[in-house]
Amino acid sequence: MDHQQVIRDVTARLPMASTVTEVCQATVAALARYTPATIAVLLHVRGRLRCVAATGSWQVFATVAPDAGIVGRVYTRGKSAVVPDVAADLDHIPVRPDVAAEVCVPVLDPAGRAVGVLDLQWTGPADLGSWQATAERVAGRLGARIVALGGPAESRSEKLLRHAAAMTAASTEWDLMAATIGAARDVSALATAILVLADRTGPQLGAPTVAPGELETRMRAELAEAGPQALRRITDRAHRYGAGYTLGESGHPPTAEHEPLVRAGVRTLMAVPVGPPERGGVLLVADERLLRPDPTTVNLMELLAGQAWSCLDRLRTLDRLREQASSDPLTGLRHTGPFGQRIATATPGRTALLAIDVDGFKSVNDTYGHQAGDRVLVGLARALEGALRQGDELYRIGGDEFVAVIEVTRPEEAVRVAERLTEAARRIGRTISVGVALPRPGESPELTLRRADQALYAVKRQGRDGVQLSAA
Repeated sequence: MDHQQVIRDVTARLPMASTVTEVCQATVAALARYTPATIAVLLHVRGRLRCVAATGSWQVFATVAPDAGIVGRVYTRGKSAVVPDVAADLDHIPVRPDVAAEVCVPVLDPAGRAVGVLDLQWTGPADLGSWQATAERVAGRLGARIVALGGPAESRSEKLLRHAAAMTAASTEWDLMAATIGAARDVSALATAILVLADRTGPQLGAPTVAPGELETRMRAELAEAGPQALRRITDRAHRYGAGYTLGESGHPPTAEHEPLVRAGVRTLMAVPVGPPERGGVLLVADERLLRPDPTTVNLMELLAGQAWSCLDRLRTLDRLREQASSDPLTGLRHTGPFGQRIATATPGRTALLAIDVDGFKSVNDTYGHQAGDRVLVGLARALEGALRQGDELYRIGGDEFVAVIEVTRPEEAVRVAERLTEAARRIGRTISVGVALPRPGESPELTLRRADQALYAVKRQGRDGVQLSAA
């Protein structure tokens, strides 16, 4: 084997490759002409050793943790490994069952830092010492060429995969919108992105980025001034005709719905539908520069928009399920679970509990039936909610038992709120009895509620339809 010829062959091929991927593929192809070994180049990209080029094998790992296997060991230590018997090395990662020996060398940049590894595995006898020296020289030339081309980098599809994982992990709509916008900018390489999503009133501008640039600020201002109809036209166009892009060239006037974006300075725009027409929105990815977004970029944005809608729909479904789990299905009020959590945070002397019982409710059920009783409870729930102040909370904790949790500055304020509730009940032809209690220092929420109940029973004994404050 003329190892000098191997090195000359690889060296001659490297300048002809114009990308990091092509350089790695050329290296593997050149080496494969001189040895039957299984060959792979793995480069360090965002915390993983990513296989960029390899010869055929039953399984080639797309990524490997930088501390896993012989390749991870070589990368981490920056030193070559010669393994004459892979069965004796616990770090060996099997890619084919008949591999006997392995040579792995670090791919170093001109400063001596590892940027990846060059790995060769043999199924039969091989001059491992000679191949180690050859592989190290090849890896040195490979590393210099990789750095000259800008170093290892993610492909756009790899970026999309990484961002998709971040979007899936988002726990709120706000986090999801931020992740989607960041992904759109990173994958498309355009300056800014805006997400428009529909709510009950129509399309709305989504959350802005943490530090919006000038173009995003101008786009938001122009779209806000143009009003909801402008957003609706942009969204409808995307859903009716599909994703599209514009080059914004001079001499070609924009369509009416794009005029606010042109006024903002947009010259390149991709508009991608998000979700179904009746509930979704549109992803706008834009730049002030006059660029030519190729169809592949638009396709990637379509995949991103699909992932965004899938994650958004999941979050909204979970919110609905949580709301259903924490709400009374009849009245829509929260029930005992959330109530227990709320009173656990009650502030002594400031948080008042109002225990409420519907007077004569049993006779309604007995005389007119449970459907009539349900109508009474629903009507009363709405009346009581309307009488409470902003920030006050109403819970249904039993058949005809309600509790209001309110923040007050003194007991008399709690009594006045309770009296407003009794007046609201009278206006719909019902009466209620209300017991009021404020937590004492060191008192458990359960005991506070018990005192409110005792005050309520005192109202019942006195003839119902009234308010009683528990003794301090």
